[in-house]
Amino acid sequence: MAAYVITEIDVTDPVGYEEYRRLGPPTVAAYGGKFVVRGGKSEVLEGTWVPKRLVVLEFESVERAKQWWSSQEYSVAKRVRHKTAFTNMIVVEGA
Repeated sequence: MAAYVITEIDVTDPVGYEEYRRLGPPTVAAYGGKFVVRGGKSEVLEGTWVPKRLVVLEFESVERAKQWWSSQEYSVAKRVRHKTAFTNMIVVEGA
């Protein structure tokens, strides 16, 4: 079953975050993932949630998504993201 990694990102260092934007995508592709949403304009339809930036990745399974997230390949990019942004990230099964 497909899985989606949904990440809410508040970039605190836009210049430093550019390195993450360069490093992250090749690691996603290496694990068979693809970007579904990558920081496009969003609009609140209900509630009070106003994320600054949203990213949605699609993987073939939750297991594959977790392999990517915990991989050596992604670890460098992850460290850069932790230094340059605050994030909330979940993985969810999808159709």
